[in-house]
Amino acid sequence: MPPIDQEDILHLAHSLDQVVDLAEEASDKIDLYAVSSITDSANSFGQCLAQAGSQLAIALERFSASEDLVPVLEEIHRLENEGDRITRQALQQLFDSNHHSAVDLIKWKDIYALLESTLDECESAAEILESITIKKA
Repeated sequence: MPPIDQEDILHLAHSLDQVVDLAEEASDKIDLYAVSSITDSANSFGQCLAQAGSQLAIALERFSASEDLVPVLEEIHRLENEGDRITRQALQQLFDSNHHSAVDLIKWKDIYALLESTLDECESAAEILESITIKKA
């Protein structure tokens, strides 16, 4: 494996750190807002994020072993698109429903945005891996 530029390593490490930081922030907000029950949309988003995290771990293992990343990167991209769909649906349900107070709307809109940002950052980390792979080829 050809050497990897320090700049690329730092860029990847920063992106992976952002994934963890954003996931932690989403968790903290759920606690801070004293959310008593997780919405179906947030649960679906959590499952999507867990899958993306697992795929990102596989991508890092394959990258280290100089194995083909394409199928894993495509799956992360698919999961990010799924997260976008979940977000649109969640916001639509949030604003279409008369069952939420203004405070709940603000809380859930914030939580959904953090969950989406976390998944976006998973895709960014995958794209950085792809970029490094192309450079070293």
